[in-house]
Amino acid sequence: MPTAMPDPKSDPKSDPKADTVPAPGHERGERGEHPEHPESRVLPRPPLVLASTSRYRRELLQRLRLPFEVLAPEVDETPRPGEAPAALAQRLALAKAQAVAALRPGAVVIGSDQVADLDGEPLGKPGSHEAAVAQLQRMSGRRLVFQTAVAVVRADTGFAQGLLAPVTVEVRTLDAAEIERYLRLEQPYDCAGSAKSEGLGISLLAAVHSSDPTALVGLPLIHTCTLLRAAGLDPLAAN
Repeated sequence: MPTAMPDPKSDPKSDPKADTVPAPGHERGERGEHPEHPESRVLPRPPLVLASTSRYRRELLQRLRLPFEVLAPEVDETPRPGEAPAALAQRLALAKAQAVAALRPGAVVIGSDQVADLDGEPLGKPGSHEAAVAQLQRMSGRRLVFQTAVAVVRADTGFAQGLLAPVTVEVRTLDAAEIERYLRLEQPYDCAGSAKSEGLGISLLAAVHSSDPTALVGLPLIHTCTLLRAAGLDPLAAN
């Protein structure tokens, strides 16, 4: 996430968009060193930053038991003309991580993005009840792919890599009453595809196919761990 006054954009205490999540069961700043034996100290691990304010991604990243900071990336998410959903997800995941890494050059920064792909057409977040009804009507009885991308950037070493975890979802044939009842109960208007698979939205599905089980929720943790290790932050070694 000198003697001069700190820049508010680089100081998490003064940044209203920044938040810090400590590792479960660990006090902030603990590294397992023994103060009475300085030679036993290990090199401090680089700080970890999640370039997203999504509560779903935040909850998923907490599973790795690493303290991390949350910082909102300033990125234009408008698709480019003719841009495929998979390419859009990958570009935005990397752009989010790079935007925050510019503010936290010594940190390992995770960026992620997800685009619902219906026959090559991107489906965004509905934002309203009416738009969600229209999305679910189109998805009913069909197969779509949630293109979920994750990127990790570490500006101080020049590391910048990303991976794509596509999730193929088969949607049941839904009638109007089911769609209306589901939307009233869960109100998934901030979710691409108008359904929360981690909640009641799973009842709308016939099958899910993915190599990374958390990708559908928004952050593919298997791919995330792969990238973190490559960037020099092994979740197992850091705990």
